Amino acid sequence: MKKSERSSPRVKKSSAVPASEFSDAFVQGMYDRMCVSFFKYGLVEKGYPDKVDAIGSLEKRLENYKNTGNTEWLMDVANFAMIEYMRPRHPKAHFKATDGDTTGRKLTKGVHSTKHNLDIS
Repeated sequence: MKKSERSSPRVKKSSAVPASEFSDAFVQGMYDRMCVSFFKYGLVEKGYPDKVDAIGSLEKRLENYKNTGNTEWLMDVANFAMIEYMRPRHPKAHFKATDGDTTGRKLTKGVHSTKHNLDIS
């Protein structure tokens, strides 16, 4: 494996979707923070879900973002969501793909809406 393959996350992308619809910098920031956390705290499996509550930690970071506007907190929010996905604490954790009808999403109306602009409500 090449050094660049080890140090950088890989995301399978579609050429049909514009680059504006995904942030490589955001995902790289998530990855960088997970690397630092690994060296500070050790393996995710050693802390989650038994010792640390990923959802509670996520909620605190989201509140920090709301209070400060510092987008670094959003990388932490995403990492804690990923940790909950990897090491769920929720007793009924499962994955089931859903569509817009079952997620509570609805089309928005207004100057910034398009037929594909979804707003979760």
